[in-house]
Amino acid sequence: MQTDQLINLVHSALEDMKARDVATLNVTGKSSVTDYMVVASGTSKRHVMSVAQEVIDKVKEQGILPVGVEGQGVGDWVLVDLGDVVVHVMMPDARSFYDIERLWSFDEGDAAADND
Repeated sequence: MQTDQLINLVHSALEDMKARDVATLNVTGKSSVTDYMVVASGTSKRHVMSVAQEVIDKVKEQGILPVGVEGQGVGDWVLVDLGDVVVHVMMPDARSFYDIERLWSFDEGDAAADND
């Protein structure tokens, strides 16, 4: 499956489960771990866990096994590693605290300028 198709599949699962504030970050060249991150919020810990499980179920239906899943037992933040795409489903407080969108929004030129 192509990366854009995988992202669309993830977005479909998030939409089906009514995840909030979905953002897709292109981190190609910024991360050696993945090319894209999809960040979404849930309304409760149970919702966060259910949303992440829906993502897992949808990709498995397409024959894709997650590389790893973290945080399912807690529910504040569940990470689903799909290789080229990493999905973060978070409670709003955790999302605000860790601010992944800002963390990964730097440009290569900005990072180099900061080191001068």
